[in-house]
Amino acid sequence: MFARIYQPTKTAMSSGNAKTKHWVLEFAATEARDVDPLMGWTSSDETQTQVRLQFETKEAALDYASTKNIVATVQEPQKRSANIRAGGYGENFATHRRGIWTH
Repeated sequence: MFARIYQPTKTAMSSGNAKTKHWVLEFAATEARDVDPLMGWTSSDETQTQVRLQFETKEAALDYASTKNIVATVQEPQKRSANIRAGGYGENFATHRRGIWTH
C-alpha cells in the first residue's frame, strides 16, 4: 500500500488557518476508476482511497505508517508569511487619509 502524508492548506474561501495544524495520511489509488457508460458516473472497487487519517504530528503519522507496513511519502508544507499591514483593517476607514477612498 502506498500513502501520502501532508499538512492540508487553508481553504480558498477563508483567510484563517483553521484545520491546517494536523497531518493527514491518505492512501493512493492502485487502479483506475471505471466510467459507467449509461450514467457517466465514476466508480472503483477499492475502498482505501476513501480513508483519511488525521494525526497531531508528522512523526505520529510516520510511526503509524511504519507499524502498518505502509510505504508513505511526506509532502512538506510550503509556509507563507502573513500579510499584515501597519494600520490594519481600521486604516480603511481612517479620517486622516491623504488619498480618496477608492472602494
